Amino acid sequence: MLQDTGERVIPDEMKPSNGLLLEHLARYHFCIPYLHGRVLDIASGSGYGTQMIAKAAKKRVSEVIGIDLDDEAVNYANSRYYHPLVRYNQGNATDPILKELYGTFDVIVSFETIEHIEEEARFLENVYKLLKPNGTLILSTPFGKGRGKPCGSPFHIHQLTVEEFKNLFNEYDYKQVEFYFQRGVLIEPEKKGIHYPLGVAVCKK
Repeated sequence: MLQDTGERVIPDEMKPSNGLLLEHLARYHFCIPYLHGRVLDIASGSGYGTQMIAKAAKKRVSEVIGIDLDDEAVNYANSRYYHPLVRYNQGNATDPILKELYGTFDVIVSFETIEHIEEEARFLENVYKLLKPNGTLILSTPFGKGRGKPCGSPFHIHQLTVEEFKNLFNEYDYKQVEFYFQRGVLIEPEKKGIHYPLGVAVCKK
């Protein structure tokens, strides 16, 4: 049994209609068309999403590695969400040794992670180094009042504004950075006049 921290998604302990679960599943479904080669899932949690993308893209991916800070989550993922293409490992997303340990990746996904990380710049630098040339990063985060300002979640360092989110990816070719926005299970290009709780960036190195 994996302890529920209040933020962790554990499908076996949630109703299929749970909104939080459906939102998380939607993000993993969204990334499937981009997957190929070696894939890294940063903050893989209970492992359901990592296994899901391995199954969905098994003909295009060679390996999927899930990394999470929590040993308990990694152990749960290994026992509950095994897949022959997947490895789950304990690790810190800001640790510069990750590249030495795991090499580089064709695709990196990181959903609802950056709002938990105080060393935001180090995390983004690490992700960039872990990407192969022409590799793709798919990253999501909830929106809020902005960097350094309190937010409603006790688990988040802060929640970025839309503008702050869009400015995270200046190292990438701006012509190859696309932004999408999420309401419930719907992920779409931004439409004027609509409030979106979450954003998803797709960036090509």
